[in-house]
Amino acid sequence: MSGNCFGTLFRYMSWGESHGDAIGCVIDGVPPRIALGVDDIQPFLDRRRPGQSRHTSQRQEPDIVKILSGVFEGQTTGAPISLIIENKDTRSKDYSDIKDKYRPGHADFTYDKKYGFRDYRGGGRSSARETAMRVAVGAIAHKVLEHELQTSVFIKAAVTQIGNLKINADNWDWNEVYSNDFFSPDINIVDAWTDLLDKTRKNNSSVGAIVEVVAKGLPAGLGAPVYDKLDADIAKAMMSIPAVKGIEIGNGFDSVETAGEDNVDEIRLDENGNIIFSTNNAGGILGGISTGQDIMARVAFKPTSSLPQAKKTITNNNQETEIITKGRHDPCVGIRGVPVVEAMMTITLLDHWLRHKVQCLLCEYS
Repeated sequence: MSGNCFGTLFRYMSWGESHGDAIGCVIDGVPPRIALGVDDIQPFLDRRRPGQSRHTSQRQEPDIVKILSGVFEGQTTGAPISLIIENKDTRSKDYSDIKDKYRPGHADFTYDKKYGFRDYRGGGRSSARETAMRVAVGAIAHKVLEHELQTSVFIKAAVTQIGNLKINADNWDWNEVYSNDFFSPDINIVDAWTDLLDKTRKNNSSVGAIVEVVAKGLPAGLGAPVYDKLDADIAKAMMSIPAVKGIEIGNGFDSVETAGEDNVDEIRLDENGNIIFSTNNAGGILGGISTGQDIMARVAFKPTSSLPQAKKTITNNNQETEIITKGRHDPCVGIRGVPVVEAMMTITLLDHWLRHKVQCLLCEYS
Protein backbone atom coordinates (compact mmCIF):
# COMPACT_ATOMS: atom_id res chain seq x y z
CA MET A 1 0.00 0.00 0.00
CA SER A 2 1.43 3.35 -1.05
CA GLY A 3 0.56 6.84 0.15
CA ASN A 4 1.37 6.51 3.86
CA CYS A 5 3.81 9.44 3.92
CA PHE A 6 3.17 13.19 4.09
CA GLY A 7 5.50 16.15 3.69
CA THR A 8 8.72 17.03 1.89
CA LEU A 9 11.47 18.19 4.28
CA PHE A 10 9.44 17.60 7.43
CA ARG A 11 8.05 14.19 6.54
CA TYR A 12 6.33 11.39 8.40
CA MET A 13 4.99 7.93 7.69
CA SER A 14 2.22 6.49 9.83
CA TRP A 15 1.44 2.81 10.28
CA GLY A 16 -1.06 0.57 12.06
CA GLU A 17 -4.74 -0.34 11.98
CA SER A 18 -7.76 0.49 14.09
CA HIS A 19 -7.90 -2.92 15.79
CA GLY A 20 -4.27 -3.95 15.53
CA ASP A 21 -1.88 -4.11 18.46
CA ALA A 22 -0.69 -0.53 18.01
CA ILE A 23 -0.43 2.48 15.74
CA GLY A 24 2.72 4.49 15.18
CA CYS A 25 4.78 6.73 12.95
CA VAL A 26 8.30 7.62 11.91
CA ILE A 27 9.15 11.32 11.52
CA ASP A 28 12.09 12.49 9.42
CA GLY A 29 13.44 16.02 9.13
CA VAL A 30 13.36 17.14 12.76
CA PRO A 31 16.41 19.33 13.45
CA PRO A 32 18.77 18.30 16.28
CA ARG A 33 19.14 19.86 19.74
CA ILE A 34 15.46 20.71 20.28
CA ALA A 35 14.12 19.90 23.74
CA LEU A 36 11.43 17.24 23.33
CA GLY A 37 9.68 14.76 25.58
CA VAL A 38 6.41 12.91 25.97
CA ASP A 39 5.00 15.85 27.93
CA ASP A 40 5.24 17.96 24.78
CA ILE A 41 3.04 15.50 22.87
CA GLN A 42 0.56 14.02 25.35
CA PRO A 43 -1.60 17.14 25.94
CA PHE A 44 -2.37 17.32 22.22
CA LEU A 45 -3.37 13.65 22.14
CA ASP A 46 -5.57 14.09 25.21
CA ARG A 47 -7.71 16.61 23.31
CA ARG A 48 -8.40 14.08 20.57
CA ARG A 49 -8.84 11.02 22.79
CA PRO A 50 -12.24 9.25 22.51
CA GLY A 51 -14.65 8.59 25.36
CA GLN A 52 -14.38 12.00 27.04
CA SER A 53 -18.05 12.93 26.64
CA ARG A 54 -21.29 11.29 25.58
CA HIS A 55 -21.06 13.16 22.29
CA THR A 56 -18.06 11.19 21.03
CA SER A 57 -17.12 7.53 20.56
CA GLN A 58 -17.15 5.61 23.85
CA ARG A 59 -14.07 3.62 22.91
CA GLN A 60 -11.76 3.95 25.93
CA GLU A 61 -8.26 4.52 24.62
CA PRO A 62 -5.73 6.21 26.93
CA ASP A 63 -3.58 7.05 23.87
CA ILE A 64 -0.34 7.10 25.86
CA VAL A 65 2.49 7.86 23.44
CA LYS A 66 5.99 6.40 23.67
CA ILE A 67 9.09 7.80 21.96
CA LEU A 68 11.19 4.93 20.62
CA SER A 69 13.97 6.78 18.82
CA GLY A 70 15.36 10.14 17.79
CA VAL A 71 15.45 11.67 21.29
CA PHE A 72 18.37 11.36 23.72
CA GLU A 73 18.74 13.05 27.09
CA GLY A 74 15.68 15.16 26.40
CA GLN A 75 16.82 16.51 23.03
CA THR A 76 16.22 15.57 19.41
CA THR A 77 19.26 14.00 17.81
CA GLY A 78 18.41 14.68 14.17
CA ALA A 79 17.70 11.00 13.63
CA PRO A 80 14.20 9.78 12.69
CA ILE A 81 11.76 10.00 15.60
CA SER A 82 9.62 6.90 16.07
CA LEU A 83 6.40 7.04 18.09
CA ILE A 84 4.02 4.28 19.16
CA ILE A 85 0.57 4.17 20.81
CA GLU A 86 -0.84 0.83 21.89
CA ASN A 87 -4.47 0.01 21.15
CA LYS A 88 -6.06 -0.95 24.46
CA ASP A 89 -9.83 -1.11 23.88
CA THR A 90 -10.45 -2.99 20.65
CA ARG A 91 -13.73 -4.88 20.28
CA SER A 92 -13.26 -6.63 16.96
CA LYS A 93 -16.25 -8.89 17.59
CA ASP A 94 -18.47 -5.88 16.83
CA TYR A 95 -17.48 -6.35 13.20
CA SER A 96 -17.36 -10.13 12.83
CA ASP A 97 -20.97 -10.48 11.70
CA ILE A 98 -20.56 -7.85 8.95
CA LYS A 99 -17.12 -8.85 7.68
CA ASP A 100 -18.56 -9.96 4.34
CA LYS A 101 -20.74 -6.85 3.90
CA TYR A 102 -19.75 -3.42 2.65
CA ARG A 103 -20.70 -0.60 4.99
CA PRO A 104 -22.31 2.23 2.96
CA GLY A 105 -20.32 5.47 3.18
CA HIS A 106 -17.13 3.65 4.18
CA ALA A 107 -14.04 2.54 2.27
CA ASP A 108 -14.94 -1.18 2.48
CA PHE A 109 -16.09 -1.44 -1.15
CA THR A 110 -13.25 0.60 -2.64
CA TYR A 111 -10.56 -1.17 -0.57
CA ASP A 112 -11.78 -4.54 -1.79
CA LYS A 113 -11.84 -3.34 -5.39
CA LYS A 114 -8.31 -1.96 -5.14
CA TYR A 115 -6.51 -4.57 -3.02
CA GLY A 116 -8.76 -7.63 -3.20
CA PHE A 117 -8.46 -7.90 0.58
CA ARG A 118 -9.26 -5.67 3.56
CA ASP A 119 -9.12 -5.49 7.33
CA TYR A 120 -12.80 -5.34 8.27
CA ARG A 121 -12.16 -4.59 11.96
CA GLY A 122 -13.28 -0.98 12.24
CA GLY A 123 -12.02 -0.15 8.80
CA GLY A 124 -8.41 -1.12 9.44
CA ARG A 125 -6.10 1.41 7.82
CA SER A 126 -8.95 3.68 6.70
CA SER A 127 -10.15 4.19 10.27
CA ALA A 128 -9.98 7.60 11.94
CA ARG A 129 -7.94 5.82 14.63
CA GLU A 130 -4.94 6.65 12.44
CA THR A 131 -5.40 10.36 13.15
CA ALA A 132 -3.97 9.96 16.64
CA MET A 133 -0.55 9.78 15.00
CA ARG A 134 -1.22 12.95 13.01
CA VAL A 135 -1.92 14.75 16.27
CA ALA A 136 1.30 13.42 17.81
CA VAL A 137 3.29 14.54 14.76
CA GLY A 138 1.53 17.91 14.88
CA ALA A 139 2.63 18.38 18.48
CA ILE A 140 6.26 17.87 17.48
CA ALA A 141 5.80 20.14 14.46
CA HIS A 142 4.49 22.89 16.72
CA LYS A 143 7.54 22.61 18.97
CA VAL A 144 9.93 22.69 16.01
CA LEU A 145 8.11 25.58 14.32
CA GLU A 146 8.36 27.78 17.40
CA HIS A 147 12.02 26.84 17.76
CA GLU A 148 12.67 27.76 14.13
CA LEU A 149 10.78 31.07 14.21
CA GLN A 150 11.97 31.95 17.72
CA THR A 151 8.48 33.12 18.63
CA SER A 152 5.18 31.71 19.79
CA VAL A 153 2.91 30.45 17.01
CA PHE A 154 -0.87 30.42 17.31
CA ILE A 155 -2.51 27.56 15.41
CA LYS A 156 -5.96 26.69 16.68
CA ALA A 157 -9.18 25.24 15.34
CA ALA A 158 -12.78 25.36 16.52
CA VAL A 159 -16.15 23.90 15.55
CA THR A 160 -18.31 26.60 13.98
CA GLN A 161 -21.28 24.53 12.81
CA ILE A 162 -22.91 21.22 13.72
CA GLY A 163 -25.75 20.11 11.49
CA ASN A 164 -27.66 23.27 10.60
CA LEU A 165 -26.75 25.11 13.82
CA LYS A 166 -24.03 27.76 13.40
CA ILE A 167 -22.19 29.79 16.01
CA ASN A 168 -22.58 33.55 16.30
CA ALA A 169 -19.21 34.84 15.12
CA ASP A 170 -19.67 37.96 17.23
CA ASN A 171 -19.36 35.73 20.32
CA TRP A 172 -16.03 34.21 19.21
CA ASP A 173 -13.75 33.59 22.19
CA TRP A 174 -10.70 31.37 21.76
CA ASN A 175 -10.52 30.92 25.53
CA GLU A 176 -13.79 28.98 25.39
CA VAL A 177 -12.67 26.40 22.82
CA TYR A 178 -11.03 23.96 25.24
CA SER A 179 -13.54 24.53 28.04
CA ASN A 180 -16.52 22.72 26.47
CA ASP A 181 -17.21 19.33 24.89
CA PHE A 182 -17.61 20.74 21.37
CA PHE A 183 -14.47 22.89 20.92
CA SER A 184 -16.88 25.78 20.41
CA PRO A 185 -15.67 29.40 20.46
CA ASP A 186 -19.24 30.50 21.18
CA ILE A 187 -20.34 29.26 24.58
CA ASN A 188 -23.94 30.29 23.85
CA ILE A 189 -24.39 27.54 21.21
CA VAL A 190 -23.32 24.67 23.49
CA ASP A 191 -26.78 23.92 24.93
CA ALA A 192 -28.35 23.82 21.46
CA TRP A 193 -25.62 21.51 20.17
CA THR A 194 -26.06 19.30 23.22
CA ASP A 195 -29.78 18.93 22.51
CA LEU A 196 -29.13 18.29 18.82
CA LEU A 197 -26.61 15.50 19.45
CA ASP A 198 -28.71 13.91 22.19
CA LYS A 199 -31.62 13.70 19.73
CA THR A 200 -29.29 12.52 16.97
CA ARG A 201 -27.90 9.69 19.07
CA LYS A 202 -31.40 8.71 20.26
CA ASN A 203 -32.49 8.50 16.61
CA ASN A 204 -29.48 6.30 15.76
CA SER A 205 -28.33 8.99 13.36
CA SER A 206 -25.38 11.35 12.88
CA VAL A 207 -24.63 14.91 11.73
CA GLY A 208 -21.75 16.72 10.06
CA ALA A 209 -19.72 19.70 11.20
CA ILE A 210 -17.51 22.56 10.02
CA VAL A 211 -14.15 23.15 11.67
CA GLU A 212 -12.37 26.47 11.21
CA VAL A 213 -8.61 26.75 11.71
CA VAL A 214 -6.52 29.90 12.08
CA ALA A 215 -2.71 30.21 12.06
CA LYS A 216 -1.18 33.44 13.34
CA GLY A 217 2.44 34.56 13.47
CA LEU A 218 3.71 32.99 10.23
CA PRO A 219 5.92 35.10 7.95
CA ALA A 220 5.18 36.09 4.37
CA GLY A 221 6.83 33.98 1.70
CA LEU A 222 5.81 30.40 2.55
CA GLY A 223 4.68 28.37 -0.44
CA ALA A 224 5.36 28.41 -4.16
CA PRO A 225 3.44 29.88 -7.10
CA VAL A 226 2.59 26.85 -9.25
CA TYR A 227 2.21 23.23 -8.13
CA ASP A 228 3.43 23.62 -4.55
CA LYS A 229 1.04 26.37 -3.54
CA LEU A 230 0.68 26.67 0.22
CA ASP A 231 -3.11 26.61 -0.02
CA ALA A 232 -2.96 23.56 -2.31
CA ASP A 233 -0.88 21.65 0.22
CA ILE A 234 -3.19 22.76 3.06
CA ALA A 235 -6.12 21.47 1.02
CA LYS A 236 -4.37 18.13 0.48
CA ALA A 237 -3.58 17.89 4.19
CA MET A 238 -7.17 18.52 5.20
CA MET A 239 -8.73 16.34 2.51
CA SER A 240 -6.53 13.45 3.69
CA ILE A 241 -8.34 13.46 7.05
CA PRO A 242 -11.04 10.75 7.24
CA ALA A 243 -14.62 12.05 6.76
CA VAL A 244 -13.51 15.41 5.31
CA LYS A 245 -15.45 16.24 2.13
CA GLY A 246 -14.69 19.92 1.60
CA ILE A 247 -12.32 22.79 2.35
CA GLU A 248 -12.21 26.50 1.64
CA ILE A 249 -9.43 29.03 2.16
CA GLY A 250 -10.33 32.53 3.36
CA ASN A 251 -13.57 33.78 1.85
CA GLY A 252 -13.80 30.55 -0.12
CA PHE A 253 -17.11 29.80 -1.75
CA ASP A 254 -18.64 33.05 -0.46
CA SER A 255 -16.31 34.94 -2.81
CA VAL A 256 -18.51 33.81 -5.71
CA GLU A 257 -21.23 36.18 -4.48
CA THR A 258 -18.81 39.04 -3.73
CA ALA A 259 -17.94 41.82 -6.15
CA GLY A 260 -14.30 41.96 -7.18
CA GLU A 261 -13.75 45.39 -5.67
CA ASP A 262 -14.99 44.10 -2.33
CA ASN A 263 -13.14 40.79 -2.43
CA VAL A 264 -9.62 42.16 -3.03
CA ASP A 265 -7.55 42.86 0.06
CA GLU A 266 -6.20 46.40 -0.34
CA ILE A 267 -2.57 46.95 0.71
CA ARG A 268 -1.47 49.99 2.68
CA LEU A 269 1.25 51.18 5.05
CA ASP A 270 0.58 51.91 8.71
CA GLU A 271 1.97 54.92 10.59
CA ASN A 272 5.25 53.05 11.14
CA GLY A 273 5.68 52.10 7.50
CA ASN A 274 4.66 48.47 7.99
CA ILE A 275 2.69 46.71 5.27
CA ILE A 276 -0.94 46.05 6.22
CA PHE A 277 -4.01 44.69 4.46
CA SER A 278 -7.46 46.21 4.78
CA THR A 279 -9.16 42.77 4.84
CA ASN A 280 -8.22 39.10 4.65
CA ASN A 281 -10.59 37.57 2.13
CA ALA A 282 -7.67 35.62 0.66
CA GLY A 283 -7.15 33.76 3.93
CA GLY A 284 -3.53 34.85 4.24
CA ILE A 285 -2.40 33.34 0.92
CA LEU A 286 -1.96 35.01 -2.49
CA GLY A 287 -0.70 33.14 -5.54
CA GLY A 288 0.06 30.14 -3.35
CA ILE A 289 2.38 32.16 -1.07
CA SER A 290 1.64 33.39 2.47
CA THR A 291 1.10 37.12 2.96
CA GLY A 292 1.99 37.26 6.65
CA GLN A 293 -1.67 37.66 7.56
CA ASP A 294 -3.65 35.04 9.47
CA ILE A 295 -3.93 31.84 7.46
CA MET A 296 -7.57 30.75 7.61
CA ALA A 297 -9.36 27.63 6.39
CA ARG A 298 -12.70 25.92 6.96
CA VAL A 299 -13.07 22.15 6.76
CA ALA A 300 -16.33 20.23 6.25
CA PHE A 301 -16.79 16.83 7.94
CA LYS A 302 -19.55 14.56 6.67
CA PRO A 303 -21.93 12.78 9.07
CA THR A 304 -20.57 9.55 10.54
CA SER A 305 -21.43 6.67 8.19
CA SER A 306 -21.53 3.93 10.86
CA LEU A 307 -25.18 3.80 11.86
CA PRO A 308 -27.12 1.32 14.03
CA GLN A 309 -30.02 1.27 11.58
CA ALA A 310 -30.66 -0.99 8.63
CA LYS A 311 -29.19 0.19 5.32
CA LYS A 312 -29.10 -1.51 1.93
CA THR A 313 -25.77 -2.81 0.68
CA ILE A 314 -24.13 -5.80 -1.01
CA THR A 315 -21.76 -8.54 0.11
CA ASN A 316 -18.29 -9.19 -1.24
CA ASN A 317 -19.96 -11.94 -3.32
CA ASN A 318 -22.24 -9.36 -4.96
CA GLN A 319 -25.37 -10.39 -3.06
CA GLU A 320 -27.86 -7.68 -2.08
CA THR A 321 -28.48 -7.48 1.65
CA GLU A 322 -28.94 -5.08 4.58
CA ILE A 323 -26.47 -4.03 7.23
CA ILE A 324 -26.62 -2.59 10.75
CA THR A 325 -23.27 -1.28 11.97
CA LYS A 326 -22.76 -1.90 15.66
CA GLY A 327 -19.92 -0.60 17.82
CA ARG A 328 -18.92 2.72 19.33
CA HIS A 329 -19.08 5.62 16.91
CA ASP A 330 -19.16 9.41 17.04
CA PRO A 331 -22.59 10.94 16.34
CA CYS A 332 -20.56 13.89 15.00
CA VAL A 333 -17.02 12.94 13.99
CA GLY A 334 -16.15 16.56 13.25
CA ILE A 335 -15.90 17.35 16.96
CA ARG A 336 -12.81 15.21 17.47
CA GLY A 337 -11.55 16.45 14.12
CA VAL A 338 -10.52 19.76 15.72
CA PRO A 339 -7.09 18.66 17.03
CA VAL A 340 -6.50 16.73 13.80
CA VAL A 341 -7.14 19.83 11.69
CA GLU A 342 -4.78 21.80 13.94
CA ALA A 343 -2.12 19.14 13.54
CA MET A 344 -2.31 18.95 9.75
CA MET A 345 -2.13 22.74 9.46
CA THR A 346 0.93 22.82 11.73
CA ILE A 347 2.68 19.99 9.87
CA THR A 348 2.09 21.70 6.51
CA LEU A 349 3.30 25.09 7.72
CA LEU A 350 6.48 23.66 9.25
CA ASP A 351 7.25 21.74 6.07
CA HIS A 352 6.81 24.89 4.00
CA TRP A 353 8.91 26.94 6.41
CA LEU A 354 11.81 24.49 6.08
CA ARG A 355 11.46 24.49 2.28
CA HIS A 356 11.41 28.30 2.23
CA LYS A 357 14.43 28.42 4.53
CA VAL A 358 16.47 26.17 2.26
CA GLN A 359 15.51 27.87 -1.01
CA CYS A 360 15.44 31.52 -0.03
CA LEU A 361 16.74 32.38 3.44
CA LEU A 362 19.98 30.39 3.23
CA CYS A 363 20.74 32.06 -0.11
CA GLU A 364 21.05 35.39 1.70
CA TYR A 365 24.22 34.14 3.38
CA SER A 366 25.80 32.35 0.42
